[in-house]
Amino acid sequence: MIEQFIDLLVADGGIDFDAGQQPIYISDRNSIAQDIKHAILESGLLREMQAERNAALRADVLTRIELLVEQDERIVPGSAEIREQTSSEIWIFAETEDYGPIEYGVHV
Repeated sequence: MIEQFIDLLVADGGIDFDAGQQPIYISDRNSIAQDIKHAILESGLLREMQAERNAALRADVLTRIELLVEQDERIVPGSAEIREQTSSEIWIFAETEDYGPIEYGVHV
């Protein structure tokens, strides 16, 4: 299979390097997951989650995050699910069109 999506691994707000100080590359499913994570971070929705204490309004923000994930054309429509694990962590689950499922946590 040819890698269609290639990206640099971003960790803690910067490019991650291997032991030889070369940038680490990620591809396909991991690249899609990283793109979605950055879209969520850049949207400002996580800040809304931090500020909101009302359960109903937190659920609304989670729905908006889910809709944002599903806007990515590489995600199977209707497959995104967002779960609030704790008040400071959400998990994103979705099915990619070509590379199978993605799941990862994001700290709020």
